Amino acid sequence: MRWRGLRTARYVLGVFTRPDDLSEEQIKGELAESWGFEPNALSYLRVGFGAHHWLATDAVGRQLFLIVHDLSDMRQSKLDTADTACDRLRVAFECAVSLRQDEHLEFVVAPVPATSGAVVCRLSQRYSLAVCPYLGDCEPGHDGAFAADDRPAVLRLLTRLHRAVPSAAPPVCDLELQNADGLRTALGGPGHSWRTGPYGERARTLLAHHAAAVTALMTAYGELADEVRSRPERFVVTHGEPHAANVLKTPAGFVIVDWDSVRLAPPERDLWDLAESDRSVLAAYGNATGTGIDHGALALFRMWYDLSEIAGYIELFRREHHDTDDTAESWKNLEYFLRPAERWPELGLHSP
Repeated sequence: MRWRGLRTARYVLGVFTRPDDLSEEQIKGELAESWGFEPNALSYLRVGFGAHHWLATDAVGRQLFLIVHDLSDMRQSKLDTADTACDRLRVAFECAVSLRQDEHLEFVVAPVPATSGAVVCRLSQRYSLAVCPYLGDCEPGHDGAFAADDRPAVLRLLTRLHRAVPSAAPPVCDLELQNADGLRTALGGPGHSWRTGPYGERARTLLAHHAAAVTALMTAYGELADEVRSRPERFVVTHGEPHAANVLKTPAGFVIVDWDSVRLAPPERDLWDLAESDRSVLAAYGNATGTGIDHGALALFRMWYDLSEIAGYIELFRREHHDTDDTAESWKNLEYFLRPAERWPELGLHSP
């Protein structure tokens, strides 16, 4: 349940616009066959920036929140496949179910399993379907920012999550950058025209302007990633994107949505963004858990965020695209993140 804004952390084409190669009849049929839920209405929801969403309502007024992932956009490299992307999604969602049911973490908004027990089903080779409870009225944050009074409550949720040992373990975060191979290719030859759509040439020019700084940032990331990988004993269950768009305030308290990115990783994966607004949360986390903060890991995950955003948008604009709400939002996001010298002054990066 992602909400629109610059701090989106995903860069998939077609999340404000429904896909033209997926019919509502396909979705209704899968809901009826796999979940025993027969909707008489589907409403496309223009929320989030990482998947397609629908609200399904049946004849007696029951409602479900549907998440449709475009698996082709979840591939991590050129060698990855839609099948392996779907497997990662399944393992992550199974972990979310275990966190809620076995670990009794009531704030985890986990998928509703199908009658077979599956947490994700394929609609086609390209698309998958997961089903979640519909939360109704809830209050998301704005562009990833928590109110000061809310931060302690959010930190308590993360502390509980990091102590959990679910029977369905999540994947290990390999710290690899998604679409890094495509970004390296683009950095190696940005001089050729990208006549791929309305944003192609603009994206090529912007990347060429910052190419040296982006290359240096990728090198710094690789060195930090090696250091963090060498301490697997620090890895805990992390959500990966617990920003204010994914931590929603309901009448019963805070809940966390969007568990497709749950991974075993250092705790800083869930702390760096919160600490951007309030460094005191780091000391509070250490006092609550007895875990020392690795400031290198904090920097690593902030770099991961920037580089993954840049790589994803460059991948989007290097291929054929059109002028839509989605690509317009993606262009704004690319401009926001593709400022490495400005965003990383401590590295001494320079842009011409």
